[in-house]
Amino acid sequence: MTVHSSFQDLRIWQESMDLTVEIYQATSSFPKHETYGLVSQMRRAAVSVPSNTAEGKGHRSDPEFVRFLFHARGSLLELQTQLLIARRLHYLSEEKADELSRSGDGIARGLNALINKFHPKAA
Repeated sequence: MTVHSSFQDLRIWQESMDLTVEIYQATSSFPKHETYGLVSQMRRAAVSVPSNTAEGKGHRSDPEFVRFLFHARGSLLELQTQLLIARRLHYLSEEKADELSRSGDGIARGLNALINKFHPKAA
């Protein structure tokens, strides 16, 4: 009997869940007029990273998993851009923006490693 690991066992999923919670907390203090703008976009991009990782893990083929990992990576790059915007607008302190960006960089390295594992020529 083969035991398949759950998406919850993936370190990259765990780290991206942590980052998502941090993004929700950090954006809670953004100006009210950004609720449907930058706050919504950042939260959506953050949620997309672990969601795509989990959905991809649920597929039975490596190419499908890789396709969802690429979506997760794209969302992460979107989030990292939005962090830079929030920093420039002074919605986030330099320290908080750097901390969140470092977390994103670590997740990006993990996503790239997984992509390379299943599709070496893709990353």
